Amino acid sequence: MSSKPMPTSAPEYEDPAGRRRAVALLGLTLIFGMSTWFSASAVIPQLRSVWNLSDHSAAWLTIAVQLGFVAGALLSSAFNLADLVSLRKVVLFGAMGAAAANAGLLVTRSSAWAIPLRFATGFFLAGVYPPAFKLMATWTRSGRGTALGLLAGGISLGSAAPHLVNALGGLEWRLVVIVTSVLTLLAGAIAISLLHEGPFPFARAVFDPRQIRKVLSNRGVRLATLGYFGHMWELFAMWAWFATFFTAELASDGSDSMSGVPLATFAVIAMGAPGCWMGGVLGDRWGRTKTTALMMTISGLCAVTIGLVFEGPPWIVLVVGLVWGFSVISDSAQFSTMVTELADQAYVGTALTLQLALGFTLTVATIWLIPELENALTWRWAFAFLAPGPALGVLAMLRLRSLPEAAHLAQGRG
Repeated sequence: MSSKPMPTSAPEYEDPAGRRRAVALLGLTLIFGMSTWFSASAVIPQLRSVWNLSDHSAAWLTIAVQLGFVAGALLSSAFNLADLVSLRKVVLFGAMGAAAANAGLLVTRSSAWAIPLRFATGFFLAGVYPPAFKLMATWTRSGRGTALGLLAGGISLGSAAPHLVNALGGLEWRLVVIVTSVLTLLAGAIAISLLHEGPFPFARAVFDPRQIRKVLSNRGVRLATLGYFGHMWELFAMWAWFATFFTAELASDGSDSMSGVPLATFAVIAMGAPGCWMGGVLGDRWGRTKTTALMMTISGLCAVTIGLVFEGPPWIVLVVGLVWGFSVISDSAQFSTMVTELADQAYVGTALTLQLALGFTLTVATIWLIPELENALTWRWAFAFLAPGPALGVLAMLRLRSLPEAAHLAQGRG
């Protein structure tokens, strides 16, 4: 590597007020911008009747977003866009494209057109998520895990937002699409008009397509990415299918009304926001490898437990779901923070984008797998097959903690 990882003895913040402002603005950018991610998934029950959706087509409405994000992230990584182009402009362009693709659902009459539009939505969101994380990293050295954790909390709230809009707006799916499209446009406006780099900019890069290979040859980054894979194996499948799972839970309890499903789903996914904050605080003060291992242990246990309480009292199922929602994403930003601390400092944006691209590729398999497992084994066991992901992630984190590279994490806390 041509640039050394950041020293473990980082100075104090040079601009604490600017840092707080950046956290607030970037948090809003991600809350608003990522709201289009699950805009279609949140209204699948309504779209089943409007578009005569099959289970297969319903799954592809979510899978297409993941594939689009992977394609966009890989393209960005190959051309080092997050390291060569103004981050504010990348976020603006990504938000505009995602909003337009999402709004296209309003004139769509079937899943045959909706699926390509969902792909395009994911493609453009690759220009919102990774650049926002890199931009936040320029505002802080110590406390970086907490700052990026707050941004991950914004992603959690943004992903939950369509379910809240659905709960408040009744069953009118067009309202969900309109609101999330407008919010995503607002995210781009915030980025281009109110944001700028902080006092700790990364080294300037030159175009180098070999960086993809170099990123994966870095042992610390490789283990952080392996831990991220375990995390991603679980996260989006849980988010994508919890509403369907809880619908089945209420039906098994004899409930005639499903109006509580979107609100419960919002609460479960939104619980990730305080989880990400807690994960960031623990990561900075206790160590990133220990924090991520703990959170993946909790979330893996929830993946197994929630099926065992299925068809029991709905409030018990919801409590397990809330704990799962808290823990399943609380480690997410710490994997990104590790990359900013371990990667070649001139190509942090490329490393972050590549990590995300590979992780999101895995989500395609599990999003597709869950309904297949539910058909074969029922909801009692379907989510349990997500548990091996965090188990692998725990092993990767324990291995990283034992290596010299851990000295570069969380100012020497590992």
